[in-house]
Amino acid sequence: MKISLPEKIDTCFTNCHLATMAGKGLSIIKNGALAVSGGKISWAGQKKDLPENYSTRCKEIIDCRDRWILPGFVDCHTHLVWAGSRSHEFEMRLNGATYEEISKKGGGIASTVKATRGASREDLLHLASKRVKTLLLQGITTLEIKSGYGLNLETEIKILEVIHELKKAFPLRIEPTFLGAHALPPEFRDNSDGYIDLVTKTMLPKIKEQGIATAVDVFCERIAFSLEQTKRVFQAAKALGLRVKLHAEQLSDSGGAALASRFNALSCDHLEYLSLSSATKMARHKVTAVLLPGAFYYLKEKQKPLVQVFRDLKIPMAVSTDLNPGSSPVHSMTLILNMACILFGLTCEEALLGATINGAKALGLEHAKGSLEPGKDADLVVWDIDEPSDLCYLAGLSPVDKIMIKGHIYHRNLDD
Repeated sequence: MKISLPEKIDTCFTNCHLATMAGKGLSIIKNGALAVSGGKISWAGQKKDLPENYSTRCKEIIDCRDRWILPGFVDCHTHLVWAGSRSHEFEMRLNGATYEEISKKGGGIASTVKATRGASREDLLHLASKRVKTLLLQGITTLEIKSGYGLNLETEIKILEVIHELKKAFPLRIEPTFLGAHALPPEFRDNSDGYIDLVTKTMLPKIKEQGIATAVDVFCERIAFSLEQTKRVFQAAKALGLRVKLHAEQLSDSGGAALASRFNALSCDHLEYLSLSSATKMARHKVTAVLLPGAFYYLKEKQKPLVQVFRDLKIPMAVSTDLNPGSSPVHSMTLILNMACILFGLTCEEALLGATINGAKALGLEHAKGSLEPGKDADLVVWDIDEPSDLCYLAGLSPVDKIMIKGHIYHRNLDD
């Protein structure tokens, strides 16, 4: 059946295969075409259904030569604004030290906090820009970035202001998250409740006033903050109209995911020690599970997330790089997809859904991002691959041909 196209089409991709993520599974359309108008996808379907005169309406026609088009990747969990290096901790772990042991000796997050506090805004912007560019050129078109390496008002705001500068400097969608409750700063070593007072009574109102974060995260764990302290942060965030999410059940079962579910969190992330009871609450409140295989791999963890339970309960599974300096210094989404399949047992289809539409769900952006559907933002990547599963199979390789964000092409293959 022939279709009705808009009178004016900015870009039409032809001779392509589409993995739209628009229905069940990858929702593949072979021998397809895709039209973009005004920064939005205006149509996607089989090329044979295009009217004969479609070319007269198009400003630009791109012959994809049987390449694949997928939605741009959504990297829904990163900590990429930091200073300093923790490569020495990597060597410590190789010699048997655990994440908790390193943290108790002043390493871990505290080490990065010290370096980040001492860095200028300009230095942080320079370092973070290189990381964002790396992710963008690999097909990531939506990116969440957390604060959390300041742990005082001045530096947390400095980090969030750097994220704001990144939003202006790069075309991809960046979602800033306030993670003030990431770890206990040294000046509050014996007063964790006092620090939560600072987060809830001083930091959160200031951040809301400046409009520099769209969500609030907490690290609820035995080496971080308790269930009651997490609840206090969530209550303060919700009172200010901010969405919440949680680092939950990474090293132990704290019950954080159940708490986050009661607050209708966007997502619970890590989840290696999640209980069946908490998973059921996540399903009831439609909370997305964000799986972070990079941290699992880097920390040599053994306890795996309840992937089959997520399937049974129909909990969306997102997959993200968790790019950070200590537990997942991984700058490649395709490597993460491979890890998700091999370490956690996801299928290639599940991993790809996790890095697109389910990643968008984890940010509350599924209305605009994560799938190739009319009306959604034209965020897409043309891949030089034989099948979508190549993006999971070819570990670490990112065979990007073109990247489009909101209808504008920001990367073209040099062979064109």
